[in-house]
Amino acid sequence: MALKSTIFKANLAVADIDHSYYADHALTLARHPSENDERMMIRLIALALNAYKLQSVCDGDGVLAFGAGLSNPDDPDVSLRDFTGRTRVWIEVGQPEEKPLLKACGKADEVLLYCFSHSAGIWWKGIETKLTRPQNLQVWRVPSETSQAVAALAQRSMQLQATIQEGTLMLGDGAKSIDIELMRLR
Repeated sequence: MALKSTIFKANLAVADIDHSYYADHALTLARHPSENDERMMIRLIALALNAYKLQSVCDGDGVLAFGAGLSNPDDPDVSLRDFTGRTRVWIEVGQPEEKPLLKACGKADEVLLYCFSHSAGIWWKGIETKLTRPQNLQVWRVPSETSQAVAALAQRSMQLQATIQEGTLMLGDGAKSIDIELMRLR
C-alpha cells in the first residue's frame, strides 16, 4: 500500500514592499511522504518571493501554484502560468541534476532554483559549469540554518505573514519571525 501525501493548509499574507505587491494567498501544500518540513517550507518561501510576478509578469491574469513536485519530476515545485497555459516561471527546490533543469529552461520563460541544505555549496561546485548556457536560469541559496529555522514554522494549519523589503524576506506566524536573506549563486 502506497503512502499518501500529508496535506498542509497555509494562509499566507504577502507584503512585498520591493515590488508594491500586497495579497493574501490561501494555499494547500501536499507534502510527499519522502519530503520533510524543511523542503516543504522552502517551496512556500519560493512562492512568497515570486508572488509579485502575478502582477508584473501576468498582469494579474495568471495562476501561481504548487506543482506535483516529488510525485512527478517533470512538474515544477512551484509555477506561474498565464491564462494561455504558458509557463512563465518554473521554480525548483533542492539540488536537482542538470538535465531536468536544462529541460525546464526550455519549457519556461524563467527558471528559479532554491537550494538549501548544508551540502548545497558542494553540490553547486559540481554542477555550476554544466549550467552556463541557459540565460533564463537563476540559482539561489537559502542558508541551511535559516531553512532549518523555517521548518519549525510548519504546522498542518498555518497563518503566515511574509514581508519582503530590500531583498530580505521576513516570515512569521505571529509568535516567531525569521529573517531570510538569500545568496544568489547564478
